[in-house]
Amino acid sequence: MKKYNIAIAGVTGMVGTTFLEVLSERNLPIENLYLFASKKSAGKKIVFMEKEIIVEELNEKSFDRKIDIVLFSMGGELSKIYAPIAKKKGIVVIDNSSAWRMLEEIPLVVPEVNPEMALCNKGIIANPNCSTIQAVLPLKILDDLYGIKRIVFSTYQAVSGSGIKGVKDLVEGLKGEKAINYPHSIANNCLPHIDTFLENGYTKEEKKMIDETRKILGKPNLLITATCVRVPVLNSHSISINVEFLREPNVEEIKKHLSEASGIVLSDDVSNNIYPMAINSTGKDDVFVGRIRRDESVENGLNLWVVADNIRKGAATNTIQIAELLISNWNSKSKE
Repeated sequence: MKKYNIAIAGVTGMVGTTFLEVLSERNLPIENLYLFASKKSAGKKIVFMEKEIIVEELNEKSFDRKIDIVLFSMGGELSKIYAPIAKKKGIVVIDNSSAWRMLEEIPLVVPEVNPEMALCNKGIIANPNCSTIQAVLPLKILDDLYGIKRIVFSTYQAVSGSGIKGVKDLVEGLKGEKAINYPHSIANNCLPHIDTFLENGYTKEEKKMIDETRKILGKPNLLITATCVRVPVLNSHSISINVEFLREPNVEEIKKHLSEASGIVLSDDVSNNIYPMAINSTGKDDVFVGRIRRDESVENGLNLWVVADNIRKGAATNTIQIAELLISNWNSKSKE
């Protein structure tokens, strides 16, 4: 089997360390692994698959070597600087920031939903927002079945979505310390405020969910609204999704299709108190769906509850699944 040279930019961050975990678990055909981070982390030694690798400072010359794919998680501003450099070297960038997601020429990919888009890249592929990823897995199935007319998102997002600083705010806040990352204490509190506010009163996080869902589902005019809330949970995002369809939905048919879908675990047995929960999804790559029931306030409405590990499926695993699509396609072409 042909092996490939992979790089990680941002390897010492929360997503970067999870990249390493997922790469080792999924056993990608890696010839060489290059690790990049900020100047502060340069020189650190990391053991991957029994091999010690020295972390290098990311700079303009980092990509002056044979690299096939770089997994990027260092924020939008640095991605705007370094992704084009890598692209010019013939490297495919899979980026976790919001820098490239809404550009028309950049594919926004969830492998279980629109895998074909990954193969249409021009050097940069965008990984969607973590909440968007877990939402569109069931929504794509529902749209294919009944045609979606309108979506209402209400999210309950864990502090790990803010990185190490968010986790620290919760842990220290529970000890009575003042918040540093958030404008108010997250301990024993919920903040209807993720990212900055826009002129229309929505936050950037809410706009991301709306715009990205439309792009991934290929429905630019789909009616969507969202309220995104940070909650005092360490890891895994939960989302209440209310959907209105063009045709009448059938709950049992929906459960059948979801139970058979790749990447989804149906967790819906309320008589035995079985439903998706953050503590059960953490550390897993699947999206858990449950509490599926008709919305009796509208003609063709449905409610569902969707939970997933925002660092794994919402970032690291989805990114690496995209890399797997590329590698599989390259291997197929080499056999032709």
